[in-house]
Amino acid sequence: MKEIVVISGKGGTGKTSLTAAFAYLGGKDVIVADCDVDAADMHLLLEPDFQEGEDFYSGELAEIDPEACIDCAKCAEICRFDAIANGNGSYRVKALDCEGCGYCARICPTEAITMQPQNVGKWYISAIKRDSTMVHARLGIAAENSGKLVARVKNEAKRIAAEQQKNLVLVDGSPGIGCPVVSSLSGADFVVLVTEPTVSGMHDLKRVYELVRKFGIRAGCIINKASLNDDVSQTIHRFLEENQIIHIADLPYDENFTVAMTQAKTIVEFDNAQLGHKVEESWVRICNVVNSLEEKQT
Repeated sequence: MKEIVVISGKGGTGKTSLTAAFAYLGGKDVIVADCDVDAADMHLLLEPDFQEGEDFYSGELAEIDPEACIDCAKCAEICRFDAIANGNGSYRVKALDCEGCGYCARICPTEAITMQPQNVGKWYISAIKRDSTMVHARLGIAAENSGKLVARVKNEAKRIAAEQQKNLVLVDGSPGIGCPVVSSLSGADFVVLVTEPTVSGMHDLKRVYELVRKFGIRAGCIINKASLNDDVSQTIHRFLEENQIIHIADLPYDENFTVAMTQAKTIVEFDNAQLGHKVEESWVRICNVVNSLEEKQT
């Protein structure tokens, strides 16, 4: 089983739209994992049925029992996050400020404080287009621990792939270089970097590749909207060559990309003659690279 992760240094490069197109092309041979849990939207293009769902608990929140509290104020004094306030003569926890460290519960003389597990989101297993399976999630508003939710989504996708004897797990990772991205990259065999020919796109491509390089993962790159700025596109080409990053494709700017999304279709469903064909060629090349990596390992 091989794991392909698609990431980008910044949002708006077309990462998720391309991953959805790859998922459509891979069909029933691919298990899909939407690990962009902070802003999950691949379901908009792949029509999941949400057939299985489960709450995800991670982290704890302090809770004060007003009946047991003796208003000694010790908890408020030691809370370094200022998450405990006195209002109307009683102490309460400010949920948005509490970091769940549990120190207040340890020092409470009457054990009036307990740590409650937090429901931070929900993850799903869905049937999607082309008779495939997608594992995806929805992180709660202002919820934390997205890295742990990403790990859960990936592990479930791998489990399903092993059970169904599928050779590929396709992961849509988060943009940027934060904790969810690190979790997305863990265990990956090949990374597809999606960028655009802008100054910020070039800058963030360098940042995210530094992260990929530290993981020691082979990488390829797709320059989306490449025709928007030839000079920056050439700069990206030189960067790829200097760092031995596989240049997968230059995809031209095409408004059909946006039109397809408004119709809840991937670009390969909407336009199989021009841009859709180029995306299909990109997927074939990615698969060939991953197959060659497997041959080298054997």
